[in-house]
Amino acid sequence: MTKLLLIILDGVPYRNWRRLFGNLEGWVEQGEARVRRMRSVLPSTSASCYASIHTGVPPQQHHIWDNAGIRRLEFPDVFSELTKAGRKTGAVTHSYWSEFFNRAPFDVVRDIEYDEPGGPITHGRFHTMHGYGHANQMTPSDYDLFGTLTRLCEVKGIDYGILHTCTLDSMGHRFFHDCEEMDHACGHLDAILAPFIHRWRNAGYEVIVTADHGQDARGHHGGTGEEQRDFAFYYFGTSSLPPEDQVLDQLALAPSILTRMGVPLPATMTAAPFLTA
Repeated sequence: MTKLLLIILDGVPYRNWRRLFGNLEGWVEQGEARVRRMRSVLPSTSASCYASIHTGVPPQQHHIWDNAGIRRLEFPDVFSELTKAGRKTGAVTHSYWSEFFNRAPFDVVRDIEYDEPGGPITHGRFHTMHGYGHANQMTPSDYDLFGTLTRLCEVKGIDYGILHTCTLDSMGHRFFHDCEEMDHACGHLDAILAPFIHRWRNAGYEVIVTADHGQDARGHHGGTGEEQRDFAFYYFGTSSLPPEDQVLDQLALAPSILTRMGVPLPATMTAAPFLTA
């Protein structure tokens, strides 16, 4: 039975993945991972993408237009369908994910951490970035987030887990992506992620490392530019993938995860999966 972890590094354009993440690219070079280009929905805004990543539904249907108006979504999603199938789920993410897929509004005391066997998120560990601004990112340490997800794997025995971090997106908005600060930030994140990927793989998990959207040379996303929409999709697992010249559709990610994990697709997920059972 397939176990899978989805790692989302917010706001990294395709070119920075391919030139700055040496550990991920090393696994590709050695044949232990494969990489494809993926394209986000429109608008290529964070919350709009989060909602689409797990529902397989475009913003024009789920009506999350930007990072405001966060609410509980009414569509089936990866968490809900896995829970119905008896699988344990885990999330180490921004609080928006809890609001979209469990309950809203987010209560920082009630919802910062929960363990709810009935799901849809079985084990949730969240952060808010409250007070975020240009001069103060308010992002938690990625190392701590990776450790928290690993604990859910090893102590709670989750079958599916998602981790989402905004560090690189926040730095991109502040410094833009063609600068010394971003070079070092991407390289450092790649370095601290690598031993966790090794540990997760040894524990029997397939791993996807990707983004929600890209970011252009002026630190912007939300529109149609290739740098705003396109990012890399790294896959550690045994499923076949489409040809290298085919751009993957973000709307196909949710049905691909469910297909790979042997769970029936809801009628609302209409994009063709690119991972096989």
